[in-house]
Amino acid sequence: MPVIEVDKLHKRYRGHVAVQDVSFGVDEGEIFGICGRNGAGKTTTVECVGGLRVPDGGSISVLGLDPVRDRAALRRAVGIQLQASELPDRMRVQEAVELFASFYAHPADPDELIERWGLGGKRTAAFGRLSGGQKQRLSIVLALVGNPRVAILDELTTGLDPQARRDTWSAIEQIRDSGVTVVLVTHFMEEAERLCDRIALIDDGRVVAVDTPDGFVSGLPGGQRLRFRPSAEFPDALLTDLPEVHAVRRKAQTVEVTGRGDLLQAVTSALAVHRVMPVDLRLDQPTLDDAFVALTGRPQGE
Repeated sequence: MPVIEVDKLHKRYRGHVAVQDVSFGVDEGEIFGICGRNGAGKTTTVECVGGLRVPDGGSISVLGLDPVRDRAALRRAVGIQLQASELPDRMRVQEAVELFASFYAHPADPDELIERWGLGGKRTAAFGRLSGGQKQRLSIVLALVGNPRVAILDELTTGLDPQARRDTWSAIEQIRDSGVTVVLVTHFMEEAERLCDRIALIDDGRVVAVDTPDGFVSGLPGGQRLRFRPSAEFPDALLTDLPEVHAVRRKAQTVEVTGRGDLLQAVTSALAVHRVMPVDLRLDQPTLDDAFVALTGRPQGE
């Protein structure tokens, strides 16, 4: 049975429908991504899953618990880091972690968590003096201090510089490796592609599709695209007969090959047999961004 089951979730704010008929399941031990542009309904969805908002329709089960009826029990089993999580500027790191630990009957060791997440040298530092990456690591510590079985992380890397973002990615993988199921909310497709085992793409409050990152990308009609200038002439059939190749197009002196699988190896091997050298070889791999455009009809940033 999935750790989380969401079935036809519906949430309305006054005249605005934020989430409509959202359904998905999360398996134990995976990083499950909820992705989409800003305002798509991602945060509302996880706030309902975490028991922070009451749905207007549908059903949710988290570890067999109802987030509304079993809210107290759920909060002992689920750690949540929200997008707008903030602490008083003067609160020190050690104080914050010990405060949050006091909310649980069997918390993790605050000192061990602080050390594990690289904040040992910042124990006495005030929250307002931490860098963006340090604040995010503290958010992770606070989400994990209750020894949760599920961690919900909402837009954890928004506003971070590239290095801090990659450090946070490693931290998220460490959470999963420790046995915690992770629900990761993000609008960064590169982040979802790197971290997530499966992804629910949400657009305008609806789930467009649920699949693995590779599944989304491999389902694109164009597939991979290989461009090069051949050192000698060759017939198109040399490549179109390959099972990995979908089509061969020529434009001036450039050959463009589209296909799937190990396209690069298949094409270069076939050319080598006939002593043709691919000059200025370039392989364009489709991305999750491309899949989002194909599924929604517009770029993720719009």
